[in-house]
Amino acid sequence: MKKNDKATPIVELKNFKKYYDVGGHRKLHAVDNINASIFAGTTLGVVGESGCGKTTLGRAMLKLIKPTSGEIIFEGVDISELTPKKMQPYRQSMQIIFQDPYSSLNPRKTIYESIASPLIVNKIFKNSKDVENRVHEMMKMVGLAERLVNSYPHELDGGRRQRVCIARALVLKPKFIVCDEPVSALDVSIQAQILNLLMDLQDEMGLTYMFITHDLSVVKHISDEILVMYLGQCVEKAPSSELFKNPLHPYTKALLSAIPIADISSRNRKIQVVRGELTSPIDPEKGCRFAPRCKYSQAGCLGKEIPLIEVEPNHYLACPYWEQAIDN
Repeated sequence: MKKNDKATPIVELKNFKKYYDVGGHRKLHAVDNINASIFAGTTLGVVGESGCGKTTLGRAMLKLIKPTSGEIIFEGVDISELTPKKMQPYRQSMQIIFQDPYSSLNPRKTIYESIASPLIVNKIFKNSKDVENRVHEMMKMVGLAERLVNSYPHELDGGRRQRVCIARALVLKPKFIVCDEPVSALDVSIQAQILNLLMDLQDEMGLTYMFITHDLSVVKHISDEILVMYLGQCVEKAPSSELFKNPLHPYTKALLSAIPIADISSRNRKIQVVRGELTSPIDPEKGCRFAPRCKYSQAGCLGKEIPLIEVEPNHYLACPYWEQAIDN
């Protein structure tokens, strides 16, 4: 994929937060102070273990859930405070592909009806023939046979269901798509097919992705830039090749060391085991949330906010003692 050379990102997050009330004036910090930019035609990978806030970030960006504070800049417009009516023109340009293709499809609708629904709801065409032509065009584009047009979701395998979801997301010809772990529910061989399809569609249609996953081998394959999250915060952000070649945050190093390698010569490689208790995401104290599990943790990691700073060109890090971990 080629990076877009325009100076203005298509999507930008500024001091983005999403908190949930859990009773007693307490709040769960699901996403805390995220800043990110995604340029047209590129992919931002968002990685981290389960519960780190990846999915919440993606859904809040599309305003499927209301953000607590911060700005969502889409094509130069702050959409974070727009009413549902004013948000409507932007909905067609922003879509999502969910993790589970079976639960995200209506079991009572045929494949044709599922793909056609966005066209009908948004009144894109005036006659049914144009709707039919667009549905068949999208089915062909994602690799679905025409004979499946009147099938129901339960009649298809996981890979074909996800192709239906991709066709439904693309039928309005959006510019930005949040891919929320779109291959994690699929067999490994099917994962590769869907990933290659998404990349081909990106080149063909000029799409911009936020690709959410817990699988770092997947995110390396598709992403231009990677944002690493831990308990709602961004701990490291860098171009994909740079992050895999030169990870700096101890948490990122631990994630990368856990990637399985199908090579017998790697059986003696060092795996960094993360020990210790998780910090509670409910009203967490200031400081690095990874500190209780980090072997490089010092007093300076706690009691104050740890900013995300540029330590190398385009390589951002939230760790005051990262230099001590370089050779370990």
